[in-house]
Amino acid sequence: MAKKEVTSAFKIIPLGGLHEIGKNTCIFEYEDEIILLDAGLAFPTDQMHGVNIVLPDMTYVRENRHKIKGMVVTHGHEDHIGGIAFHLKQFDIPVIHGPRLAMAMLERKLEEAGVRDRTELKTVRPRDMVRIGKNFLVEYIRNTHSICDSFTVAIHTPLGVVIHSGDFKVDHTPVDGEHFDLQRLAEHGEKGVLCLMSDSTNAEVPGFTPSERSVYPNLEKIVMQAEGRLFITTFASSVHRINMILQLAQKHGRSVSVVGRSMLNLIAHARNLGYIKCEDKLFQPLHVARSLPDDKVLILTTGSQGETMAAMTRIARGEHPHIKIREGDTVAFSANPIPGNTIAVVGVIDKLMQQGAKVIYGRSHGIHVSGHGCQEDHKLMLALTKPKFFLPVHGEHRMLVKHSQTAQSMGIPAENMVIIENGNIVELTENSISVAGTVPSGLELVDTSGSGMVSDKVLLERQRMAEEGIVTVAAAVDWAGKMLAKPEIHLRGVVTSMEKSMVQKWVQQRFEEILELRWEEFGQPLNGKKPDIDWGGLQEAIERDLARNLRRELRCQPTVTLLMQIPDEPPAKVSDGRRRRTRTAAQQVAS
Repeated sequence: MAKKEVTSAFKIIPLGGLHEIGKNTCIFEYEDEIILLDAGLAFPTDQMHGVNIVLPDMTYVRENRHKIKGMVVTHGHEDHIGGIAFHLKQFDIPVIHGPRLAMAMLERKLEEAGVRDRTELKTVRPRDMVRIGKNFLVEYIRNTHSICDSFTVAIHTPLGVVIHSGDFKVDHTPVDGEHFDLQRLAEHGEKGVLCLMSDSTNAEVPGFTPSERSVYPNLEKIVMQAEGRLFITTFASSVHRINMILQLAQKHGRSVSVVGRSMLNLIAHARNLGYIKCEDKLFQPLHVARSLPDDKVLILTTGSQGETMAAMTRIARGEHPHIKIREGDTVAFSANPIPGNTIAVVGVIDKLMQQGAKVIYGRSHGIHVSGHGCQEDHKLMLALTKPKFFLPVHGEHRMLVKHSQTAQSMGIPAENMVIIENGNIVELTENSISVAGTVPSGLELVDTSGSGMVSDKVLLERQRMAEEGIVTVAAAVDWAGKMLAKPEIHLRGVVTSMEKSMVQKWVQQRFEEILELRWEEFGQPLNGKKPDIDWGGLQEAIERDLARNLRRELRCQPTVTLLMQIPDEPPAKVSDGRRRRTRTAAQQVAS
């Protein structure tokens, strides 16, 4: 795109992927146009009870949906495309451009979510250029990563070229033979790159990241030495790794059973597109594999990160309906734990060992390499593109800081780069880069049911119930404000030295006191007239009072829930025999 005289700043607004690993989502905005680059998800922490996935706060995008001209997808990992189906339920995206594998995976996701009609999917190939709106011309540049069909993008804008590296490492011997298009990066560097945004995941690690092909001999050793059934678990999206495992199975005469929906789907897409080449007869369903000799079976599963519902985790817990670990099995983890998953992975390994399996895990076995570049990869990216400004992205804070130090060692002045957080608005001009404000940048939590978002209040309630338990009080009240029976109380997950009978007695007494002293706040006097009672307000006041006082009596902080039953219809005439209390007395009790 030829540069023209401009006065507007180019805005870069990351909503995810900074100070964290995952949910990579970024906005590019110029004047009245917005394009999105990727829209990923992250997985919940142990404290996010009942949460299925974590998305970035998309408030700014929803508020500016009329500006959206399209989306650019760099590759098919979940932390880059996993949020798109959820976002399309809230706003349309006119067109999404992306690699063939990512688009095949995304199309299935959109169909399952019922939002396929909310956008148009268009596939791209290396060096394709796509026009989005009037201000963006996006060029796809082949890179190398742990998944097929991965790209760096050069975004041609009225101010100049902004390059986003996407996830990358420089693999000189790629499994699929598709080399990093370093020549095209160098051409952009010679012409002039305004700004480079680059993956910082391994910014703290010296050297180059090893080639994916380097794990092949170590995997082969395991396949050859396993005497019984061999289980291998890896990332479902690691197409290159899966391809090598399938090649080794065929070479050494093992039939393969694939367990895990995400891995089944990815293998199907990759075979259709030609990224995985193997004979149909290599694959055997589990019921057929059971009749084969153990040393002729390889079971390929999901669950390398200890995910609760993944196949390997369920196998380790003894909960998988079709697979049980037995003495003589070998289980290989061809993946390293993502930060935050170590405890879960170690728990799975322990359970497998307790059942008699030989478990192969850890970096010393050389059966996993990262898909992200280390410091020397970063230096090569910087040397080829020669950016005027630099913006480290995709990583935790210390990684961003280290990446910026690497950039300074390559001659980029410190004043020509910024370290930012999710929600920061980076304004880029021909002569400056700066942070010029923020947009909402929190989390949107999707409930396990997939039917809605979990608010902060709901999450806090779930955390409190998980940590302190719940007290449920059921009571029936008549239209005169009197209890019809003793309230029932149930304690779940509550630790207290009080006997339940004492708690029951205390709750009944306190309930009667509250009704007696606060009834007139919520119910009109009943002097033979039809009563007018604010039952909702009364229930809330009683629940709040019981919660405050129960916590003091029980010496813990349980969630208190009141279930109050009232007659369906008020009586034609009610005699109010209760002793009147003054408002002052009621206020004293309330305080």
